[in-house]
Amino acid sequence: MSNKILVTYASRLGSTSGVAEAIGKTLAENGAEVEVRRMEEVTDLSAYDAVVAGSAIRGKQWLPEAMQFMRTHQAVLRQKPFAAFLVCMTFAMKNGEKYRPHVATFLEPVHALVRPVSEGLFAGALNIGKIESFSKRLQFRLSVLFGVWKEGDYRDWNAIREWATSLGPLLS
Repeated sequence: MSNKILVTYASRLGSTSGVAEAIGKTLAENGAEVEVRRMEEVTDLSAYDAVVAGSAIRGKQWLPEAMQFMRTHQAVLRQKPFAAFLVCMTFAMKNGEKYRPHVATFLEPVHALVRPVSEGLFAGALNIGKIESFSKRLQFRLSVLFGVWKEGDYRDWNAIREWATSLGPLLS
């Protein structure tokens, strides 16, 4: 495994930051030196041997700051082992796993910039009280009412740790 790995993320409500922390912890437990940081805090990638980057999904895409990170650091990321992940509530829907191939397409804009050595696709958590705008809270409350999804934490910590463990040989 590489000596120093950056796990960086873009999150709105904290679900993705939790996934990033779990990835970082797993990589560290497997012998890597790891830093976990929000994408907005990262200005230079030269200190890292590999990068794992992830974003929450909104409107079927990575958050704008995540895509800006990718564009800003594209040249450097192409020279290092790079893995990508996303956190998407689609997996929390009834039979959400059947949408996995469709959700995977949400990474196509990332592929256009940098080809990841591995991709992790994970469910998130829905806590309507954390949603910032009234209209979005109302939209999610209606979705819950009509059975599209339920509030709760749908992150599969075992799957997240397994994926992070599998990154070892890919990031060295």
